[in-house]
Amino acid sequence: MTKPFSLTALLRENIKRLVPYSSARDEFKGEASVLLDANENAFGSPYSKNYNRYPDPLQQKLKVRLHQIKGVPAENIFLGNGSDEAIDILYRAFCEPGVDNVVLVPPTYGMYEVSANINNVLCKKVPLTPEYQLNLDGIAEAIDARTKLIFICSPNNPTGNSINRQDIETILVNFDGLVVVDEAYINYAKQPSFTKDLSEFANLVVLQTLSKAWGLAALRLGMAFASREIIGIFNKIKPPYNINQATQDIVLDALERVDVVNEWIKETVSEREKLVTALNDIEGIEHVTPSDANFVLVKLEKTRDLYGYLVDRGIIVRDRSKVELCEGCLRVTVGIPQENRTLVNAIQDFYSEKNG
Repeated sequence: MTKPFSLTALLRENIKRLVPYSSARDEFKGEASVLLDANENAFGSPYSKNYNRYPDPLQQKLKVRLHQIKGVPAENIFLGNGSDEAIDILYRAFCEPGVDNVVLVPPTYGMYEVSANINNVLCKKVPLTPEYQLNLDGIAEAIDARTKLIFICSPNNPTGNSINRQDIETILVNFDGLVVVDEAYINYAKQPSFTKDLSEFANLVVLQTLSKAWGLAALRLGMAFASREIIGIFNKIKPPYNINQATQDIVLDALERVDVVNEWIKETVSEREKLVTALNDIEGIEHVTPSDANFVLVKLEKTRDLYGYLVDRGIIVRDRSKVELCEGCLRVTVGIPQENRTLVNAIQDFYSEKNG
């Protein structure tokens, strides 16, 4: 029988005792005409009078709009400086440095391990199967009494495929730590988001981002969805004003353009399928992994030579050939039609020259 999930048992003792910083905007809520509580410049700013004031530390207007789009209550949403801030907070909240460990399933997003190393937390690595799916037996063997987090990226980066949903549910049911499902690329997938299952799994944390489908990578806004209790811990640890006012303003405006983003998603998926077909027709391409993301993982001959050939022509892709289970592979982002044609033509030229 699985042990019941206990958030309190999972939390670090110093975080339980932590009294969070109380900012001026935390202590006063509501509207006022004279704000003399935060030592701001009352004359304004060179850009906008709005920017001389500290932003809403909990980004309430933004969360209400995200609730309308995502269907997740505002109190179940955390906004961070990219998803990387949420990842770092998970380590700082739940993993005792030098004592606890986490399970990673490579090949996967590299920041899980980088953040673990920064926080002095041991990573237990259980590689995916050759089909890029979870090794459930291996994960079960890796888990011990000090395992606090399991990170699963789905659709996975750098492979592009979705992880079997039933396998993730199996881990959620049987693991008494937190299961972090990173859905940075979920907008391009047919598989539904795990945000719909937050009420069913108390140990579930879902990460998403506005950097991909929403085209706002430069703004660095990531999202974490979890129980109110977990979000409360995130808010307890985060810097007081982690999302600046300019970002909040721009994102609020962008979230009014869902129809534009949906069109981009449709076109990206269409271009992805065309790109896969074109790549598969090139002699020298060994395999293109089926993708649910806005990129494809391509296994091919003469990987390093082709990478250099593309760079010389101003075409930049990601060399993943040194990553476990991605030997001989390049990761190629789906671009606009002209960019995709330029890429395909260059690869065709490369193999024609090599084989000619």
